[in-house]
Amino acid sequence: MKSIYIINLLLMTMSISAQDHTHEIDSKLLDYIQNVNQGTIQKDTLKGSPKREVSTANIHITYSSPGVKGRTIWGGLVAFDQVWVTGAHRATIVEFEQPVRIEGKMLEAGKYGFFTIPGKEEWVIIFNSRWDQHLADDYRASEDILRFKVHPQPQEFIGRLTYSLQEESNATLMSVSWDKLKVEFKIEKP
Repeated sequence: MKSIYIINLLLMTMSISAQDHTHEIDSKLLDYIQNVNQGTIQKDTLKGSPKREVSTANIHITYSSPGVKGRTIWGGLVAFDQVWVTGAHRATIVEFEQPVRIEGKMLEAGKYGFFTIPGKEEWVIIFNSRWDQHLADDYRASEDILRFKVHPQPQEFIGRLTYSLQEESNATLMSVSWDKLKVEFKIEKP
């Protein structure tokens, strides 16, 4: 009985160490991505599109962060006028802890698939009822909860796709930045 207790204690210690190591790797990865986006690292050599998250008290976004890596993004890797997961691999997930208002429409608390349709002059922003989707393969427009249009804005080069949430007095400004473009919109408290 005593040896089972010792084995369980050792397994718990190993598990905690592995969790700490994972957190350390994630921290290094986030530092790397931030340095790529700030131009401190000139050549992005990271393979893949790491999972990233950004949160406020009420909003949580989970997405994959692909890199430009010398590719043509708009009208190239990301086709114009086609539904995009606005990340890589899986649909971006936007979760609201409380109801919100976007473009005058109420969205209930819960998880949503976040998609866009990038265009040369304007983008369509989409919140879809199904948040667990692979690329846009599973996407169905009939499951959209909200669609609206925004105009992309030029910005300084951002090497890795990045979502941000900026709190204001009665709203949160959500933005998606990548390459030399940014789209943003307000998420209001009801």
